[in-house]
Amino acid sequence: MSLNNNNNKEPKTIEQRIERIHKMAKEHFGEVRFVGIKLHDRIGWIAKIQFDEFESLIAEGEDATEALKNLRKRLKTIIARYNMV
Repeated sequence: MSLNNNNNKEPKTIEQRIERIHKMAKEHFGEVRFVGIKLHDRIGWIAKIQFDEFESLIAEGEDATEALKNLRKRLKTIIARYNMV
């Protein structure tokens, strides 16, 4: 029996998720101004990568963790599509 059971893994912190997304975006796109989350009054939690003054990537979620997971999924999809070309 393996000691590396997925059920025993420590949950990632918000900071760890942001750092991982920032690293992925920077490796693929180069410049990244910021990666962060915020609570919007009408929409709920929003996770955002800001590349420059005009370009950004946004994802929503019921909580901060879900928004960051959705943002990472979007980023992975974009990178996978780029790598297919």
